[in-house]
Amino acid sequence: MPQDPWQYRPAGDFDLPPSQRTRSTRREAGFFSGLMQMSVLGMASTWLRVAHRLQVDGVERLPKTGAFVIIANHSSHLDLFVLLASLPWRRRGCATAVSAGDTFFSGPVRAWASAHMLNVLPLWRRGATGGALSDFRARLCGREEILVIFPEGTRSRTGAMAGFKPGLGRLVAGTSVPVVPCFIEGAHAALPPGKRLPALRPLRVKIGVAIDFAHCEDGKTAWLEIAATCENAVRQLMK
Repeated sequence: MPQDPWQYRPAGDFDLPPSQRTRSTRREAGFFSGLMQMSVLGMASTWLRVAHRLQVDGVERLPKTGAFVIIANHSSHLDLFVLLASLPWRRRGCATAVSAGDTFFSGPVRAWASAHMLNVLPLWRRGATGGALSDFRARLCGREEILVIFPEGTRSRTGAMAGFKPGLGRLVAGTSVPVVPCFIEGAHAALPPGKRLPALRPLRVKIGVAIDFAHCEDGKTAWLEIAATCENAVRQLMK
């Protein structure tokens, strides 16, 4: 008998009560959340390309299929929208962002909007657990997901890029999931931390060559090496 190609896979947050799904690292977007996210992203993408003349260099370097991690420098709340707008339309529905839980999930309204309109997963900067990183790694290894990560861990207040945290290495060490380095130019000038409304400054994204870390062992030494390699790749795009 031929094997049935259709296999039932329950959602990763199926066992969670509704009150916990919004803040869960296992949350999956439902039908209506997906519609809201594509609508918000469509409007944001149009705004970035018209008002900020967003330019994307190297889009052909993005993997056409499979899961991957996209990383960049981080100095503005515009950065997330810039990276999502840089993805091909057919893959934007696969993209999930990891952002600071204390910023995006600080209240019930903000948490709901972050989860259901932006598809953001929380990572708590204080007391972040290995369980959260394990959940993110499982998402990458179990489906065609694109994970958007800012490895500095917080927005730069000056526009200068800080060092990358080793948590990035923990996500991809020993896996076939590639990391795509990007450099975002102009976002800090347009909307630096502390400013509410963006200035109409031009924005540009440079997309680098994907890096594979399947050869690395899953351990602390490799995590640090991966973070340093990715940081250097982003800095090279600054030139």
